[in-house]
Amino acid sequence: MALVTIVTRDVPDRFRGFLGSVMPEVAPCTYVSPRLSRGVRERVWSILSDWYAATGEGSVVMIWADSNATGGVGISYLGTPSKELVELDGLWIVRKS
Repeated sequence: MALVTIVTRDVPDRFRGFLGSVMPEVAPCTYVSPRLSRGVRERVWSILSDWYAATGEGSVVMIWADSNATGGVGISYLGTPSKELVELDGLWIVRKS
């Protein structure tokens, strides 16, 4: 199990309500869980993905520790991120869009 962080922006209230029932909201629109299993993480993402497909509003970014991913960080997002993530020599760098 690994730390999972989800950040939302301009999403309908039900996203925030659902996430608040699964993990604490430590700052506005920022949710964390220190020990979220892979199965629960994938289920949460599946629900968020389905809702996003239905509304297309806002954006959601989820990050978690993943030793097999670039830089040891797994990243998933819905919507358009304000920055572009680019892999460079096994690390993530950010390029402003």
